[in-house]
Amino acid sequence: MSVRQDTIFKQFLAPLVENILIDREALKQFQQSINWEKETTRITNPRLTYPDYYQSQDFHGIKGGYLNPEAAVYYDSITQYVLPPSEPIVRQGLIERIRVKPRKILDLGCGTGSTTLLLKQAFPSAEVIGVDLSPYLLVVAEVKAKKAELDIKFKQANAETTGFDEASFDLVSASFLFHETPPEIAQTIVKESFRLLRVGGEMIVLDANQHTLRQTEWLTEIFEEPYTKAYAAASVDAWMTKAEFAKVQTDQWWWVHQISQGIKPILNNTSTSVNSQTQVSYNNPTFDHSAGLPAPA
Repeated sequence: MSVRQDTIFKQFLAPLVENILIDREALKQFQQSINWEKETTRITNPRLTYPDYYQSQDFHGIKGGYLNPEAAVYYDSITQYVLPPSEPIVRQGLIERIRVKPRKILDLGCGTGSTTLLLKQAFPSAEVIGVDLSPYLLVVAEVKAKKAELDIKFKQANAETTGFDEASFDLVSASFLFHETPPEIAQTIVKESFRLLRVGGEMIVLDANQHTLRQTEWLTEIFEEPYTKAYAAASVDAWMTKAEFAKVQTDQWWWVHQISQGIKPILNNTSTSVNSQTQVSYNNPTFDHSAGLPAPA
């Protein structure tokens, strides 16, 4: 399914962002400062095959999706205007909701690394790895991490089958990934996250609010992302529960977003040493579950 050309985003928002709100000259200079062929060749995983759903769709109104340098250069400039009330506040909500004290973190679908950098800043002693399918987005993520003087590893990998060892992470995160994947793919990613976590480890997901999308269908029409409607009809809670996560919960975040999380429990038939378990802290971090709710009519 291709992206419609008559969406509100294509007709009104994209021209506003691209022609008024974005410093096109600065972005052009940034794009020209990178040897894309050299950098993407360095970071590309030769064993990776792009999933059909990923390479056959346009995302965020970008022709060809994320497999081009323009998508990587413009991504942050556009995203800052489409995550109300502001991108830093929205992403910080995920950070503040984390219940574990991770030593090793994996950020799935990390894109240009905006959440990945926040994770490293919040847990400076932890090893942080960001993975994404787009080598172009990963190149920009590396530039941002270097500028912020943060030691983060970025790797091209498919979130469905990352290639990392079982029970090797304490925290697996995903920000705005699932609304861009078919539901069956999202469920596979949740199962992979469960496999990757140590006992007591946590998966945390920041994405569009499924309840809000179902109640306000016009929101799914603004951008006409190829999988948003299917995502809205599904349930991250159900996916996580089916994958055997415990303490699963989803909290509304600024009305149009939600944060879902679950803990990998000790299973009756699992023998796990203390050293392979993650320290979990249930300190009820400060988090306003109703933040951003509109006043009742």
